[in-house]
Amino acid sequence: MKFEQIPLPNCPRPGYPRPDFRRPLWQNLNGEWEFEEDPARSGVERGLPKAEKLTDKITVPFCRESVLSGLAHLDFCDQVWYRKEITVPAEWREGRRVILHIGACDYRTQVWVNGTSVGTHIGGMNAFWFDITDALVEGEKQVVTITAIDLVRSGNQCAGKQSTRYESYSCVYTRTTGIWQTVWLESVPASYIRSTRYFPSLSEHKLTVEARVVGGDGKILRVEAFYEDRAVGAAATVVKGDHALLQIQLDEVHAWEIGNGRLYDLTLTLGEDDEADVVESYFGLRDLSWSAEGTLYINGKPVFQRLILDQGFYPDGIWTAPTDEELKADIDRSMAMGFHGARLHQKVFEPRFLYECDKAGYIVWGEHGNWGMNIGAQVAYQAMLPDWVEILERDFNHPAIIGWCPLNETANNQIPEFVRLLAATTRAIDPTRPFIDASGWKHLVGVTDIMDSHFYDQDPAALAARLEPLKHGEDIDLYPWANSEKGKPTFISEYGGIRWAKSDFGWGYGNAPADEKEFLDRFRALTEVLLFHPNISGLCYTQLTDVEQEVNGLYTYDRRPKFDPALIRVVLEQKAAIEE
Repeated sequence: MKFEQIPLPNCPRPGYPRPDFRRPLWQNLNGEWEFEEDPARSGVERGLPKAEKLTDKITVPFCRESVLSGLAHLDFCDQVWYRKEITVPAEWREGRRVILHIGACDYRTQVWVNGTSVGTHIGGMNAFWFDITDALVEGEKQVVTITAIDLVRSGNQCAGKQSTRYESYSCVYTRTTGIWQTVWLESVPASYIRSTRYFPSLSEHKLTVEARVVGGDGKILRVEAFYEDRAVGAAATVVKGDHALLQIQLDEVHAWEIGNGRLYDLTLTLGEDDEADVVESYFGLRDLSWSAEGTLYINGKPVFQRLILDQGFYPDGIWTAPTDEELKADIDRSMAMGFHGARLHQKVFEPRFLYECDKAGYIVWGEHGNWGMNIGAQVAYQAMLPDWVEILERDFNHPAIIGWCPLNETANNQIPEFVRLLAATTRAIDPTRPFIDASGWKHLVGVTDIMDSHFYDQDPAALAARLEPLKHGEDIDLYPWANSEKGKPTFISEYGGIRWAKSDFGWGYGNAPADEKEFLDRFRALTEVLLFHPNISGLCYTQLTDVEQEVNGLYTYDRRPKFDPALIRVVLEQKAAIEE
C-alpha cells in the first residue's frame, strides 16, 4: 500500500503513529504550533477557541516541560492551549470523512476546528479521535485549536509518576502537561473499519478476526493474510449492522515467540469499489495460557519471565521519546543485558513502541498510570475506568502484551468493588490474557490471576529466607511492615533497585555497593534466588534506566550502560528452575 503523507517541514516523530492499523491517506501534524499557557483557566471566556493567534510557540508532540518542546516550563499550569493552521486536500473530503487523531494529551482535552467544538476527551494516557468533517470550511485551509486542563495536584485524575510538588522527588518526576504524542489526520471513506480484534490460534493454525465498522451494513469485508509477501490465507463475510466476524485458516505456520517476533501481514478491505476502505495491519500467531499457580505458558511452554522495569522517561522529552529510533533502542538495550521483556510501568506506552516489541518478540505487561488517583473515591469510576477500556481496546492486538495490570501498589482490599469492576471489565474485553489486580502490596484473592510481590531486600540470604516457605506450599507474609496479608506470590515483579552512581546525587534501594564487583555480586545473588526457586516463575528488575534523582538503573538517564551488558546477561541466561 502506498502511504501518501503530505510532507511537512521540521516534523519531529514523523513515523506512522499506529503501525498496526494503517491507511494510505494521512498527515502528520507534529511540529510548530502556536501555544499559550492559561493558569487562570479563563481561555474560553477570553475567546481562545476562535483566536487568530496565540502568544507563544511549542514543538508538538513534546510537552511544555520538556527541552524538546522549545519551552522547558517546569512550574504548574492548570490549562494550556494549542493552535495550528492546517491543509486538508479537497479530495480528502469528497464523499469521505476526515478524522483528527491525538495520540495522547494530559488530561481533559477539548478540540475546536474553525471555532466549532468537535469533542472532549477525559484521560491523559490514551489515544482518541474526532470526526471533524462537518466542522471544515470551504477551501483547504483549516484551523485546529486544542486545550488541555491538567489538575495533577487534585487527586481526581491518574497521573502516573508525575510529581505533585514543584520539584521532582523520590520516585516521582517531572510532569507532562498537554499533548505528548503525535497529532495527525487521516481521510477515510464514508463506510470504514472502526476497529479490529484478532484472536490467533497456533494450535489450530488460524486467525479469528472481529471487526467494528461505520456505515458498512451489508458490505463485504475481506481479510487477506501474508507471510513475507506470500499469500497464506483469506476469508470474507458480510457485515451485519456494525459488526463482522470471520476466520482465516493459515497455509503456513510461523510461531510468534520470545526473541522471534514472526509477524504476519494483514490487508482488510471493506467494500468492493473504488471507495473501499483498505487497512494494513499485522498479527502474531501464538497461544497464551497460564496455570492456577501463576506460571505463564507461550505456545505450551512454561516461561520464566525475565523482565526489566521500564518507566519510559527521557531526559529531553520526558514522557515522549525524542525519535522513533529511540523507542526501539530501549528494547535493544534491555535485550543486550539478557532481559526478554518489561513491565511498562505507570505509563501507557505508545503503539509505535509496542510495534517494536511485537517485531522483537519482547514480552510486556500493559499497565495504567494509576498513581495520583484516589481509587477509593467515587470520581475514580469516571476518571480511570473509561481510560482503561480505551487502552484495552487500542492495544488488544499486540502479541507482545502478555498480561494486564491496571493498578500498582494499591491497598485494594479497602476498595474491593472498584477492583472487581476493573477485573470484570478487563476480562469482558480481553479474556485471552492473565490479569493482575494490583502489582505488589494487596491482592483480592479470587480476582487476580497471578499473585505478584515487590521485594527490595538487598541481602540475598534474607530474600531467600523470606521465600523459603513457598517451596513447601506455605504462605508468606508479603508486607510485614503494613499488617500484611499472606499469600503465595509466583512473580517477583519488583526487586533489586541497587543504587549505582558516580556521585552522592540521587537514591536507590539499600546501601550502595562499594565497587562494581560488589554490585555485580549482589545482582547475581539476588537474581539467582529467584531464578532457582521452584515456585517462582518470573522476575522484574528495577530498573532499565535512571530517572532523574532515582539512580538505580542499569543505564544512566542518558542511556549509557553502567556495566558491560554481557556481565548482566550471563546471569539472566541461566536456566530457571521451572524451565528444567
